[in-house]
Amino acid sequence: MHIVRFRDGERAAYGVLEGGVVRRAAGDPFSGLTPGAEVGPLEQVTLLPPVEPSKIVAIGLNYLDHITQDVQGFEKPENPIIFLKPPSSLLAHGGNIVLPQGTERVESEAELAVVIGRRARYVPAERAYDYILGFTCSNDVSARDYQFKDGQWARAKSFDTFTPIGPAIATGLRADDLAIACRLNGEVRQQSTTAQLLFGVPYLVEFISRVMTLEPGDVIMTGTPAGPPRMAPGDVVEIEIEGVGVLRNGVVAEELPG
Repeated sequence: MHIVRFRDGERAAYGVLEGGVVRRAAGDPFSGLTPGAEVGPLEQVTLLPPVEPSKIVAIGLNYLDHITQDVQGFEKPENPIIFLKPPSSLLAHGGNIVLPQGTERVESEAELAVVIGRRARYVPAERAYDYILGFTCSNDVSARDYQFKDGQWARAKSFDTFTPIGPAIATGLRADDLAIACRLNGEVRQQSTTAQLLFGVPYLVEFISRVMTLEPGDVIMTGTPAGPPRMAPGDVVEIEIEGVGVLRNGVVAEELPG
């Protein structure tokens, strides 16, 4: 099943994506959805982020090629490096990533995102999939100049629109070996598989749930492979994950009020 969330007049509604068509659904993703009448083709529906997380837990340096090719001064980590992104940074499929004034180098990072389906605390890796609702595409947009200047990552990765996710949550998948790619203006710039994760999804659920309680709807972003491209106004970036879908967003420059 591919679960979407969309704007229905003045409210948000859940739907199911079938053959490129969104069908309205009764219920919610955590207790069960029942597909109903057609709403319309995916690209004609105003999508929202497919979930409303209380927190977004992101993982840094989780692909060896990213460490060796893109990052200076870091070695292969002994444990997952976790940081938080605010829900205010979420952006839906089809929305525009806004490049803040003052930034000089903003990059796109293709990432598999895990959506938690039930409250999780002290979950062993072998039971992780019992707590996972599904997977979606995500983009850990990063202002590299701020990241390197600050020495920590909160400002660089937390601007509004810096966490595109969607278009749908795919259920029933395993994340052992899913192809993942980033295209910038149609050109492939990142390409890998989740088999290359240093810390796989089950271990990440175990590790993070030892630190904090994961609530239904919380998101874990699992890290990016080598080659995250720099973006400029007018670009179109696509994140594609096998079995999940394609997350597409435009890129614009910030226009400050006044």
